[in-house]
Amino acid sequence: MLGLGLAKAGPGPARVRTRRAAIGGPSPARASRARRGVTRQAVRLSEVKMAARAPVSGGGRLLESIRKWYYNAAGFNKLGLMRDDVLYEDDDVKEALKRLPEPLYNERIFRMKRALDLSLKHQILPKEQWVKYEEDKRYLEPYLKEVIRERLEREAWNKK
Repeated sequence: MLGLGLAKAGPGPARVRTRRAAIGGPSPARASRARRGVTRQAVRLSEVKMAARAPVSGGGRLLESIRKWYYNAAGFNKLGLMRDDVLYEDDDVKEALKRLPEPLYNERIFRMKRALDLSLKHQILPKEQWVKYEEDKRYLEPYLKEVIRERLEREAWNKK
């Protein structure tokens, strides 16, 4: 019969399943999920989550290579800047900068002035002077974490 995969014309569950699958109706697995209350969206979501997981072996190397690529693509390292030099200066960052030791603060100011000068001249540093991904250190992070912890503690205290 029209190539629908029907072996017999008689009624039966096999005939119904085959016909539904051939026509595009719900498969037996879909029908059982529907009876259990699992929607198509939930099934797709679980499939996406499974597909999005990184493989166990070699996943760290891939992620690390993407981080290095993005670091170089951002371009601030070509001006001699570090990641913490280009942070958006909100209240927490401003407070962390006030707590920075003077030598670190002076180095930051030097890097920023040099980057501004290079930017005005439409130039970049020679490749051997670029800040490399491995050399970039998060010098502001400990101070910033402390400021954020103190702010959250202060907000919690004020709620009481």
